[in-house]
Amino acid sequence: MNTLILLTLFLTISGSLSNPTHHDHGGFTVDLIHRDSPLSPLYNPTYSLTDRLQNAFRRSMSRAFRLSKTSVFASKMEADIFGVPGEYIMNIQIGTPPVQVLGIADTGSDLTWAQCEPCKNCYKQVGPPLLVPASSSTYHAQSCQSKACEALEDNLSCDSQNICQYKMSYGDRSYSTGDLAMDTFWFGQTSFKHVVFGCGHDNNATFNENISGIIGLGGGPLSIINQLNPVIQGKFSYCLISQFNDTTSNQTSKIHFGDGVNISGPSVVSTPLVKKAPSTYYYVTLESVSVGIRDLSYKQSISKSGVNEEGNIIVDSGTTLTYLPREFYSDLAAGLAKAIWGATAQDPNGILELCYKDLNLSCVPTVTFRFTGADVVIPTVNMFLEVEEGVSCLTIVPSDDLAIFGNLLQVNFMVGFDLVNQKVSFMPTDCTKCTSL
Repeated sequence: MNTLILLTLFLTISGSLSNPTHHDHGGFTVDLIHRDSPLSPLYNPTYSLTDRLQNAFRRSMSRAFRLSKTSVFASKMEADIFGVPGEYIMNIQIGTPPVQVLGIADTGSDLTWAQCEPCKNCYKQVGPPLLVPASSSTYHAQSCQSKACEALEDNLSCDSQNICQYKMSYGDRSYSTGDLAMDTFWFGQTSFKHVVFGCGHDNNATFNENISGIIGLGGGPLSIINQLNPVIQGKFSYCLISQFNDTTSNQTSKIHFGDGVNISGPSVVSTPLVKKAPSTYYYVTLESVSVGIRDLSYKQSISKSGVNEEGNIIVDSGTTLTYLPREFYSDLAAGLAKAIWGATAQDPNGILELCYKDLNLSCVPTVTFRFTGADVVIPTVNMFLEVEEGVSCLTIVPSDDLAIFGNLLQVNFMVGFDLVNQKVSFMPTDCTKCTSL
């Protein structure tokens, strides 16, 4: 589907959104609950910190594979997902009267969907109840001629009653299919009418039994971000706290929708967002990474003009690790190894490649990610994590596919997206103090 048609669909869908209730001009804030937080319904108290880290790294590898495959098959709305596809949970409500939905917040997906009754085939859900369309006075199924249905691009079908059918396919043979619909969405006390989502009547997924579905925060026309555009003006921001620190285990990260967050001042840097397919992802351009005073130029995706291709990395809150092209990663790892004095070690799980025994973080040189127009200095505590007692490893790994700026490197930054002015901003912030953004 070409850019002009997508833009027309986006304007049509977002224009149908009515004004929110209980809304102020500053926007609204929602908790982002890390799945490994004691506040999360997915929390397993029997896991040690090492267990949680290793599980997060494995999910990161699965997610990176899914995002890479989706970027290759950009015309499809299908995505390969292995288990729960993200790291953060949002608690919202859908319908009139409102019903709780616990969804995985996913910047790598557009369509929001939740399990619905009657359910032909559903995975076990014992937390929030399944949605019952007949019980919501504001529920409206979408016809196959609707603009919302057209926005599904190639991945749409009709049932015998002319209701638009969506399908999300998953790499582990899981899937979600059902009716494309509109209903009222509630974010705390703030409600929005006519929000498009998927009402899943046939779902076979490996999700946790406390999870209702997916909350799509990508850049496509059916994402929550673009559907709320008339109100939030294409702006949202989040501030992520560390979930692998005992002092922050009972706190939540925050995501803010709208204009209320002040991302300004001398410490703020901004880089352009680059429009590429698929429109779901937030592409930026990484020009180089500096290790101390040594600047390492980005390698891979070289255009015919001999310069780095624009949009060579995505910013993603749902991927734990950061992924860089293999050759470029090798240069970075060599630069760090040359600067760090200490005994190397092996990651006991074989996931991370550069590890040290009894690493003194004060010996780690300053590492700066140089995006176009924005130098982001990465705190050393974000760069190296202790994966077991006495062994600390670099949270950046090589990739032969999509490059991803993951959430560990984003901890304690206010990260602001402005889809109108097409930019993403970074501001160093103590996110534990952002009680409401």
